[in-house]
Amino acid sequence: MRIPLKVSPKEIPAPDISTQAAAREARVLMRASRTATLGSLMDGGPYASLVTVAFDMDTAPLLLLSDLADHTRNVQTDDRVSLLFEAASGLPNPQSGPRLTVQGYIKPSDAPDHARRFIARHPAAKLYSDFSDFNFYRVEAERLHFVGGFASALWLSKDQAAVDANAAQAMAECETDVVHHMNTDHADAVGLYANKLLGKRGKAWKMIGVDPDGLDLKLKNTYTRLNFDEPIHDAASCRATLVALAEKARSKD
Repeated sequence: MRIPLKVSPKEIPAPDISTQAAAREARVLMRASRTATLGSLMDGGPYASLVTVAFDMDTAPLLLLSDLADHTRNVQTDDRVSLLFEAASGLPNPQSGPRLTVQGYIKPSDAPDHARRFIARHPAAKLYSDFSDFNFYRVEAERLHFVGGFASALWLSKDQAAVDANAAQAMAECETDVVHHMNTDHADAVGLYANKLLGKRGKAWKMIGVDPDGLDLKLKNTYTRLNFDEPIHDAASCRATLVALAEKARSKD
């Protein structure tokens, strides 16, 4: 039987501008992460472990876990989990950096898109992802606690933090075609995104994913992300945004 998470209505604010901004920053922080700290329950006590992560189109974290790992046995017994994402470790004062705790439930997934998005972000996982003791999992958030720095903390409900469901579905349907088209027919624009807009060096950058909030780029073992100024919601808005970004990048020459 699923044990409910305790959520006090007083902890979840009504939507306002600051809440929307925090939700956006929370998604930006998550989607830029390739690792997280997984919190699970072992014999009634807390257990923390490092995991690699990718994200579903709606920002739900995706994990690839081995049945031999302690954290996997933990979540198979009790599906309540937390994930900590942070971009503070390299700062002179880590307390000033952003971090996000996601509380929710974890469940196995055999969806092909989940495997595809995870392996695109972690290609080494392709070597063992189809082993019988490895399985993909999806974390369904119930609430999120975002800390943007000193005196900047906010609880968010899953609905407040999520992207628009219709946008997530539309982008899931067109992502593969968009990525293939950009890498095949507009490789120059992909390179400009990395070189001109993100200040990254190197040639032969590849787009490995696109979602309502931004796009993921890869060059060999280097990964980076370009966030959109505003969320996109379908193939048409995706195309318009990518064209505008290419024009912006070319104007920097």
